[in-house]
Amino acid sequence: MSITADAAPSGWTAPERRTLGAIAAAHAVSHLHILVLPPLFPLLQAQLGVGFVELGLAITLFSIVSALTQAPMGFLVDRIGPRRVLTAGLVLGGAAFMLLGATLSYPALLLAGALAGLANAVYHPSDYAILNTEIAAPRMGRAFSLHTFAGFAGGAVAPFLMLGLAAGLGLAGALVVAGAIGWAAAGWLWLTCPADPVKAARAKPVAGQPTRVLNGTVISLTGFFVLISLSFGGMNAFAIAALVASGSMGLAMASTALTLLLAGSAGGVLIGGALADRFKRHGLVAMAGFGAAGVLTIAVALLPMPPLLVVLVLGMAGVLSGLCMPSRDMMVRAAAPPGQSGAVFGIVSTGFNIGGMIAPPVFGWLVDSGRPEAVFLVGGLFMLATATMALAQELSRTRRG
Repeated sequence: MSITADAAPSGWTAPERRTLGAIAAAHAVSHLHILVLPPLFPLLQAQLGVGFVELGLAITLFSIVSALTQAPMGFLVDRIGPRRVLTAGLVLGGAAFMLLGATLSYPALLLAGALAGLANAVYHPSDYAILNTEIAAPRMGRAFSLHTFAGFAGGAVAPFLMLGLAAGLGLAGALVVAGAIGWAAAGWLWLTCPADPVKAARAKPVAGQPTRVLNGTVISLTGFFVLISLSFGGMNAFAIAALVASGSMGLAMASTALTLLLAGSAGGVLIGGALADRFKRHGLVAMAGFGAAGVLTIAVALLPMPPLLVVLVLGMAGVLSGLCMPSRDMMVRAAAPPGQSGAVFGIVSTGFNIGGMIAPPVFGWLVDSGRPEAVFLVGGLFMLATATMALAQELSRTRRG
């Protein structure tokens, strides 16, 4: 692989550290807010007197609204500035949960789901637009990796935090505090990140870079994100059920396997940041990582393994997939026309929503049909397809110049 010309070691500047800290906090809040409601479902069911199907509708509304508005939010970011849009999203998400905490009614739950979905749509286009502008190129991969890691961390603490808050402050208090965390992050962001320009000037085209937002590369990268979501979304949701249903291990060991898979992904992201800064052929990094993770995952489906080995193999698959994530983001950055990174990240991130809507019923059907091992077979095949698409992206980029 070729080493980038500008990847020489260089220290972070104070403004970069402040900006990255605020953006990482915002991304952690976004993943926290995604998981505010599910841990509280048993308490919400008792409080509201509805079933889990009705409670799940709030999550469905969240996903649909986020999917429909993420791309438009990307264009809005490029038009009025990412700091304004991101701050508004944090305030709106916080208000959604505060409203639910104040009223504790089923209509408020549905409204909170829809508003939180709209708030969720701002994060990726705004976060990446700010990082793309404020972080120097030699450190961009590490910035992307820390941003992604912060999101993982926010999701990891959500169940423990929400249940702990509910135990200490009650259901309403837990929801209000979850909303207040969003407002605190909004204040930090507003005071820390550079102000948006009064009127964003259209950046001049750069030789060799695309000039249209909706170009072939962006469309294919959206499909790339769909495949990532199909593989890991289905695995994360049904790995425990599949391992238990297959009879290969008990619930405790299966939970450990998923935990190690997720922890490995988080650790791999940090490793991947250094790789993304050092090597400019990001498509090859993504191909190698996703391909190796796919092979390991398929091995879990097809080869007899003792439970401990399954846990270790899935953990290694998590590391290999995680180290691809910063390179994945660098691929999107390279596809963005000058001054339009918000729109491009908004469009391709819609792939996560699309995959997130398709994966649960597909992988759930595999378990219900009596072939739980197929969860890992299909997940691994999706990873191999992701690797193939990453290679195609790299070959296309090489042909362009």
